Amino acid sequence: MHELPDVLRPQALSAGDLVAVAGLSGPLHAADEALLARGVAVLEEMGFRVRVTPLVSPDRRRWWAAGSPAEQAAELNALLRDPEVRAIVAHTGGQAVFGYLDLIDLDAVRADPKPILGYSDISTLHLALHARTGLVGLHADLATHGFGKDWYELIGTERRDELISLYTRVLTEPEAPGPLPAATEWECWRPGRARGRLVGGLLNRLARIQATGFALPPERFDGAVLFWEEDDRPMQEVWNNLHVLRLSGVLDRIAAMVVGIPEKISVRGCGDNPPTVREVLLDVLGDRDLPVLGHVDFGHASPNLPLPLGIRADVDATGRTLSLLEPVVARR
Repeated sequence: MHELPDVLRPQALSAGDLVAVAGLSGPLHAADEALLARGVAVLEEMGFRVRVTPLVSPDRRRWWAAGSPAEQAAELNALLRDPEVRAIVAHTGGQAVFGYLDLIDLDAVRADPKPILGYSDISTLHLALHARTGLVGLHADLATHGFGKDWYELIGTERRDELISLYTRVLTEPEAPGPLPAATEWECWRPGRARGRLVGGLLNRLARIQATGFALPPERFDGAVLFWEEDDRPMQEVWNNLHVLRLSGVLDRIAAMVVGIPEKISVRGCGDNPPTVREVLLDVLGDRDLPVLGHVDFGHASPNLPLPLGIRADVDATGRTLSLLEPVVARR
C-alpha cells in the first residue's frame, strides 16, 4: 500500500491556453462527431484553444476502447509531457482505463500537474492519480456526451452560461469557488453539516479500484466528504458496493456523503415494493450519524457540477448546499 502524498493542485489555465480532448476511455462513434464538435465549441467559449487527439476518431478503436492500453497510455503520457497542453478533457467514458493505469508516467504528472476532466470510467483515472500523486482530478463533464450533448439537450441557455462561467472560474482562478449552484432540488437524506476533503466518483469504479495497487489508503477517507453516483446497474449491485465500502471501513471514517442523480438503476427481483437509492443507502449506513445530501447535480443524468478530488468542501445537508472552500488550481 502506498502512502497518500500531499494534495497536488494542477496549475491554473489562462485565456488562450491549449486544452486537449483525448481518447482516455471509449472510442468516438461516427454518429457522435457533431456532439464532439459542439463540445469543442463549449471549451472554446470558455476561452481556450482546443486540440482533438488522434485517438478521438471513428477510424481509431480497439474493441470497446479508443485504442489498446499501450496506445491510450502513450497518448496520455505525451499530453502530460507536452508543456503546451494545459488541461486534458476526456471525450467520453467507457470501460478502458483499468487497462493502462500501470503505464502512466506518474513523474510527468508530478512535474507539470494539469487539470484532467471527466467522469464515469474517468473516475478510475482520477482516483488512481490522486492515490499515487495527490493530483486534484476534476469529476466533471466529458467533451462529447457532456459539453456536446447534455449541456444542450438537458438544460437551457441560462444554465449553460452559468456552468460555462463556473468551469472557467474553477480552471483559471486560484480562489475558492464557494457555493455550487443547484439546478435541481437537492435533497436532505440525513440532516447535518460537515467539512472535509472530497473523494469519490462512479460507485462501482470506487469499489473496484480499492482492490488494486492504486487503492486510496484508508486514512484518505478520514474526515472526507464521499461523493458518488451510479449508472446502468441493478439496485442489488448498488447495495453490494455500498457494503464493500462499509466492510472496508470507509463508511466509519468519512464525515459526510453527497450522492448524485442516479440513472437507469433497475429494480428487478425486488418484489412489489422496490427500494429507492435513498432507502438502500440509509439501510447500509445504519445508525451512522452522517450528513447525506442527495440528488445533487452530477452523474450520468445531469450536466455535472465540477467536483475536485482532494479539495475541502462544506456539506450542509439540512440547508441543502455544497461549497468548495479551497482553490482547485494553483498559480502558475
